Amino acid sequence: MTVSPTTQPQTTHSLPPADAKQRVSQFMQSLQDEICQGLEVLDGKGKFQEDSWQREEGGGGRSRVLTDGDFLEQGGVNFSEVWGKSLPPSILKQRPEAEGHEFYATGTSMVLHPKNPYVPTVHLNYRYFEAGPVWWFGGGADLTPYYPFAEDAAHFHHTLKNACDQTHGEFYPVFKRWCDEYFYLKHRREMRGIGGIFFDYQDGNTPLYRGPDANGPAAQYSNQLAPIEPLGWEDLFSFAQRCGRAFLPAYSPIVEKRRHTEYGDRQRQFQLYRRGRYVEFNLVYDRGTIFGLQTNGRTESILMSLPPLVRWQYCYSPEAGSPEAELTEKFLVPQDWVNS
Repeated sequence: MTVSPTTQPQTTHSLPPADAKQRVSQFMQSLQDEICQGLEVLDGKGKFQEDSWQREEGGGGRSRVLTDGDFLEQGGVNFSEVWGKSLPPSILKQRPEAEGHEFYATGTSMVLHPKNPYVPTVHLNYRYFEAGPVWWFGGGADLTPYYPFAEDAAHFHHTLKNACDQTHGEFYPVFKRWCDEYFYLKHRREMRGIGGIFFDYQDGNTPLYRGPDANGPAAQYSNQLAPIEPLGWEDLFSFAQRCGRAFLPAYSPIVEKRRHTEYGDRQRQFQLYRRGRYVEFNLVYDRGTIFGLQTNGRTESILMSLPPLVRWQYCYSPEAGSPEAELTEKFLVPQDWVNS
């Protein structure tokens, strides 16, 4: 059984500094800037258009969207910081000890939908919460390919593992398993993509895994670890920064390798079909979407993660032995990509 986060005492060492909110907010905005600048250079054609917005209850953000670029059909990179008097049910269910406190939340999120079916869709989100004495970092990044290239998956995972290892050698093994668990469509019984890393409620105390599945691989791995020395706020802030800045090195080489691969209508139609899985996950399971809607965030910014074009086909089944079949039968299952 997983130890509940509520049983982990906050120590003085782990309390955030007085300027924590300001520092994280500045980093999240700079991360948005760095990613947008890097993507514009990588795309070579498109430019991000920005909308600034304010939230009536407190806070606001910057939404940036690029459409009809050279490799990007549509991509959105958002920054937000919001505050209020009470947390929504989606958070209180996991951290009931935060109830009754005012909250602050900030983060940067991104989803990119390329034109070429051989270039994978990619998602990133890093965030920070405070509610009275309760605080934590969360986030991650994951890759959703439409055609199977094991070397692309290995590169993406290697880059994220290197970022994790600079803080602790057990972060990647736990957070990789957590990502496989989180980005899973229960009603389809399949993974959304080939994963990456995912973590939440990280406040420097153990266990590392704080998810809902007490018997899953992530919980089992986390629970068998020897006690890990508690990490402080500064340690976890540095970890979040390294992970965020690992995105461009993890994704850009894949884009450069695949963006000019020739494709036809068959590949395009399969891409649009598989994008339907992305829509299903984001509208049914994604906690960032749920949190944004429950806190009266800007709807256009929250739903910018959805692809511009998508299709559903009744009872579709790929041809046996085809690349499309290989994706779903062999690729979209938990694997040790680092050592594959």
